[in-house]
Amino acid sequence: MNAFAKALQALPVGRYLLAVSGGRDSMALLHAFSEVRPSELSAVATFDHGTGAAATEAVDLVVGECLRCGISVVAGRAPERLGDARPSEAVLRTARWVFLRAVAEERRAVVVTAHTRDDQAETVAMRILRDASARGLAAMAWPSPGVVRPLLHLSRSDVVRYAAEAGIRHVEDPSNRDPAYLRNRLRADLLAAAEAARPGFREELLVIGRRAAAWRTEMARLVDTLGARRVDRAVVVEAGALVSLSRDGLSAVWPEVAGRAGFVLDRRGIERVAEWTPRARPGQRIPLSGGVVIERTARTFVVRMAAGAPGEGPPQDAAGLP
Repeated sequence: MNAFAKALQALPVGRYLLAVSGGRDSMALLHAFSEVRPSELSAVATFDHGTGAAATEAVDLVVGECLRCGISVVAGRAPERLGDARPSEAVLRTARWVFLRAVAEERRAVVVTAHTRDDQAETVAMRILRDASARGLAAMAWPSPGVVRPLLHLSRSDVVRYAAEAGIRHVEDPSNRDPAYLRNRLRADLLAAAEAARPGFREELLVIGRRAAAWRTEMARLVDTLGARRVDRAVVVEAGALVSLSRDGLSAVWPEVAGRAGFVLDRRGIERVAEWTPRARPGQRIPLSGGVVIERTARTFVVRMAAGAPGEGPPQDAAGLP
């Protein structure tokens, strides 16, 4: 049994939506999944970012392959380009995940991506360069709700070998070599140079991601002991438990609490709320970026979207979803 089959068979029984871009990795995922678990394949979702002819060709390839194999496919496209400007990686990622989440919700399916260990190493490196916290450094080693990454323990070379042996067609998007994007610079230059100078450097990045994910697991357990609970569109946590923590403890706990409400606190927001918490009085609140508000009640702190704020209600967090 090949590594792809073993990875896919390890998934629990369910309904799955494959995220397929038309590139080599995701086309290999489509080929393997349709052979190993065809009855659980709800549909394939493919998204044209509108970045050029190659992106459209890739979507056409995915649609054509699905039609040939009798697989349900849903194609989406970015609503518009931002003038003549090149869209950032964050903009492309957000647009793609808004589409994927919507299709998955409609299909009541779990999204499956083709991310590999190389993608994880690159993501950890990007987070380090951006001075991310431990939460960010976990990257894809920390599970995202409604998403599975069965190939995350496989290398890109494993995918290349599988695709070659199976004769899988794919489209190479020129944007994947565009040095304007940080991930491409890391992949082509920085990580290659670091690995040459320090063999095993990529594995060290993966270890950092695993350790950060373990730290997040412990932090989640701690927040559970503080009585954090979801109430409608808010997260409520006992005030007595929070105010007893140190400033450093609050800086570690608040991002986890906010994350459960679907929000990401930036570094400035974390500092503000950690300083405010011990002196907050019932009825007081602190507004944060993105329309988030934290309110002190008689016995609790409540994290929610401010009434009337754009997009009221917890947004989907795609920060860890390349």
